[in-house]
Amino acid sequence: MAEITIRVQTAPFDAGALTLSVSGDPACGAVASFLGQVRSDDAVTTLELEHFPGVTEKALDRIAREAATRWSLGAALIVHRIGPMTPGEPIVFVAASAPHRRAALDAVSFMIDVLKTQAPFWKKAHTSEGSSWIEARQDDDAAAARWLTGE
Repeated sequence: MAEITIRVQTAPFDAGALTLSVSGDPACGAVASFLGQVRSDDAVTTLELEHFPGVTEKALDRIAREAATRWSLGAALIVHRIGPMTPGEPIVFVAASAPHRRAALDAVSFMIDVLKTQAPFWKKAHTSEGSSWIEARQDDDAAAARWLTGE
């Protein structure tokens, strides 16, 4: 059974340490990861994330467990930050270990694509001109649909 780790936190994280945390299984020859950072698009000075406590963690756990089952993972990890962050700061980290690289890479792609549409996070962009909520993007929906419906 895969080791599943889910964290929602305000504090920054160390992507290198997180990568190492999923790399200890000698049956797994591959570790893949994704690090998302706050962009400075549209003069964003701060990005603020809110979530639905309890529900968010359950959604992330379900996504990680589905990936672990689909790709026979040794480990699956999702760490997502909430609260205010500035451009360049890490916002999300997803990693997987598997016996072979394709499984690890696909599992990471699946987890990040699906969490973008199925985990209850809300983003608010702050600029010198004011603040606004960020709407979901159609390409995020399409990416998740490829994994979930095979479209």
